[in-house]
Amino acid sequence: MSADAQTILGHLHIVAAERERRAACAELSQRVVALKAYQQRRFAHTYSDLLASARYAAAARFFLDELYGPRDYSQRDAQFARVVPALVRLFPQEIVDTVATLGELHALSETLDSIAASMLLTPEVDAVAYVHAWQATGHVDDRERQIALTLAVGESLDQLVRNPLLRHSLRMMRAPARAAGLAELQRFLESGFDTFKAMKGAREFLATVGTRERALARALFSAALDGEGRLGDTALGQLP
Repeated sequence: MSADAQTILGHLHIVAAERERRAACAELSQRVVALKAYQQRRFAHTYSDLLASARYAAAARFFLDELYGPRDYSQRDAQFARVVPALVRLFPQEIVDTVATLGELHALSETLDSIAASMLLTPEVDAVAYVHAWQATGHVDDRERQIALTLAVGESLDQLVRNPLLRHSLRMMRAPARAAGLAELQRFLESGFDTFKAMKGAREFLATVGTRERALARALFSAALDGEGRLGDTALGQLP
């Protein structure tokens, strides 16, 4: 098996282990779903201007739905794991590299979500509960890595759209990808490709995401509650 296939499978095994951990504890599973739903609302709140922008709305919606949402990808990932060698064999190296980055982000996010959900004081997630869970989880370096990987996925897609031959190759992959059980990955790649191509340059969009995510991470780690249990840091206005 190739090194690329082993790397991608390693990330998927981490994700599968997190799902098994949640499956063994219904309470943890429910709290992970609640946490993911809150994080999706947070992203929509933080980037309401981009979601309303004619140029950036589609890209912001792509991030919101594909990278921040509470959708259950367990069946997709299980199918994906079985055909990783075919993926590495069939797709161009640039796309394989993008998938490897996406896999690392997926594994890290699922791990951090499990830890944070286990730190929630109640099943309901609001700003105060989210700050507490974030701080109790810690992992400052991993949070920075999570942001960096998110941006790397976007940067990879932005690079891919600059190569028209890759878009043609991706279209040609539809039937083989479907036959190999990679239809969902094909959908993700085509959606991302078309979204970033329509944006006509992702530099400003990705710079905005990076700046805001890092500012929020710093605020979350440094936030303190006042005497009445309210968030006193105005930077946390990004939280819904």
